[in-house]
Amino acid sequence: MKMTDIPFGNTDWSEIEVTEHKGETGAAYWRTRQFGDIRVRMMEYSPGYLADHWCVKGHILFCLEGELHTELEDGRTFVLTPGMSYQVADNAEPHRSSTTVGAKLFVVD
Repeated sequence: MKMTDIPFGNTDWSEIEVTEHKGETGAAYWRTRQFGDIRVRMMEYSPGYLADHWCVKGHILFCLEGELHTELEDGRTFVLTPGMSYQVADNAEPHRSSTTVGAKLFVVD
């Protein structure tokens, strides 16, 4: 990732509009900033959330609160708890997220 033409700035995430994205079950709530080609999000998944699709977008994801389960299309599963992160490239390994207790995440993609 090459970051260019982004002046120094601060983000107060509480001031960013929330958009709701329904899952197969539950919902994801995104606060999104766009910096050129780079999307930065503060995300919250409701308890019982299950993504409604396999994602092929690359991400760097950091778990702030709760617990996030990530399933890869090949059957492997991973659990993130606060302080853990994962990274995956575009079109590398389809993945989908779920959580039983809810999760708060910081995502760059």
